[in-house]
Amino acid sequence: MKRLILSVLTVFIAAVGLEVRAEGKNVQLTSLDWPPYTSEGLANQGASAAVAKEAFAAMGYTLEVKFYPWKRAVALAKNDPAYDGYFPEYYAKELEDDFILSEPMGSGPLGFAQRKNHQIDWSALPDLAKYRIGVVSGYVNTAEFDDMVANKQLNASEAGDDVKNLMKLVSDRIDLAVVDKNVMKYLLSTEASLKSAAGAIEFNPTLLEDKKLYICFKKGPRGEELAKVFSEGLKKIDVDKIMQGYF
Repeated sequence: MKRLILSVLTVFIAAVGLEVRAEGKNVQLTSLDWPPYTSEGLANQGASAAVAKEAFAAMGYTLEVKFYPWKRAVALAKNDPAYDGYFPEYYAKELEDDFILSEPMGSGPLGFAQRKNHQIDWSALPDLAKYRIGVVSGYVNTAEFDDMVANKQLNASEAGDDVKNLMKLVSDRIDLAVVDKNVMKYLLSTEASLKSAAGAIEFNPTLLEDKKLYICFKKGPRGEELAKVFSEGLKKIDVDKIMQGYF
């Protein structure tokens, strides 16, 4: 009987150990619907998700992504112990208060959409002070741009997402809409509410910045570990090749 009990306990302990190790290699991140970078409706859930999954897989980890509106995705990643972090995010120094930023996992061209019948020539942000600029609530843009908006040096108007921001541009409620060029291209070709406007708006040729994309891991030993694992995984895959398949 003692041998039987001992055998059962040994099997149980081994099973628990396997489960713990398996859970340790199961990464949970939040994200938003931001095609072509992240979307439940795209293959591998979008370009950035595909990169993240392949990098983790190269290290023997699995990644699960849960989609939420942007502000909730960030809040859950920060406060809910079920999640290890969120992505994709642009760098901002204040993020380091709560998160460990990964190595860059690709980049995207951030700039402005404009109406074709109202093209705007600019070279420095102060040139834009006289224009109405649409931004998406909760998005990080560039440090200089966000500081100027916060200090009322630029006239910014918030929208809930990129589609709403572009619709405000089409309806002449703003003069420029901050947007990633790849996101704009995707939305103009797929979003029913914007298809009729595809010939009326264009991407301004002057970029704000070619923005690097990151995963924000929750601060702590687990986040530090995952950031290292992800960094090593990135070295084993071709990030540019993966992302180009979506643009």
